Amino acid sequence: MTTLSLPLMLDVNAVQLSDEQFYQLCVTNPEMRVERSANGVLIVMPPVGGESGSQEADFITDLNIWNRKAKLGKVFSSSTVFRLPNGANRSPDAAWVELSRWNALTREEQVKFPPLAPDFVIELRSRTDSLKVLQDKMQEYLNSGVRLGWMFNPQAQEVEIYRLGQEKEIVALPTLLKGNSVLPGFELKVPQFA
Repeated sequence: MTTLSLPLMLDVNAVQLSDEQFYQLCVTNPEMRVERSANGVLIVMPPVGGESGSQEADFITDLNIWNRKAKLGKVFSSSTVFRLPNGANRSPDAAWVELSRWNALTREEQVKFPPLAPDFVIELRSRTDSLKVLQDKMQEYLNSGVRLGWMFNPQAQEVEIYRLGQEKEIVALPTLLKGNSVLPGFELKVPQFA
């Protein structure tokens, strides 16, 4: 059984936590993955199964290999929480932040939950994820300044591509995705999901 330590043991939806209180809640409960919506609702993220976890690791590996060569930014795993401009605290399955934006943060901002929207995010729909909820999350990323996002939907064998200032594009798998101006030279060959 997992316990969740909350200040004053109040209804989580009735408690308005400051950024520091939310950070402390997450630090106090490291076994739980928790996000927070822009209006303060706590969202407990279920763990993913082996298939989704392996696919997520492959995406992060490919992104990190490209980034080590390009040296243009920082790559982050799904354990990283970003404090978006709208007040939400979100954890994409993979994220990338351009180096000058990362270096502009203070050391404390880098150590805690970075107060910025990544430049690039990946979300992978697991069997327990609602498509609508993930699509709304992708739109929230764009509204927060994310420039490029890929949302993989294995159930439909497609990827939804989100670009700042453009309409969503849906592409069938297999496909070759390109980072274009956001991730120059990054290409990801995506087969059909098993």
